[in-house]
Parts: sequence; structure tokens; C-alpha cells
Amino acid sequence: MDTARAKEIYHSDTNVAVHLLGEPVWIEHVDEANGMATVQVGSNPLDTQTVSVDRLEEGSTH
Repeated sequence: MDTARAKEIYHSDTNVAVHLLGEPVWIEHVDEANGMATVQVGSNPLDTQTVSVDRLEEGSTH
């Protein structure tokens, strides 16, 4: 994924499935200048990671 798409998903009114290494994540912040995103892993709001947006995958893992 690229930073532009990550920002689109972050600002979208619809839920878009995003995964990091096969795990569902929620995008919480996108740092366009550095190509990074802060994501919440699963449903635990305390489990956040900052990763390169190119590690994020859109869509289902099925």
C-alpha cells in the first residue's frame, strides 16, 4: 500500500479491511512525509505499532 491509499482509508466513512502480516489492523495515523502509519493491531487499543505503509495490505486474507 502507498501513503496516499493509507490516508484515503483512514479518512474513509466505510470500513476497509487492512492487514499487517495477515493480522487485521486499524489505521490510526498516517505520516506521509516518512511513509509510516500507526496502526492498532486487532481489537486491543493498547497494541499499536508504527510501520512502513508498504507493509500494509488492503483486502481480505481469505
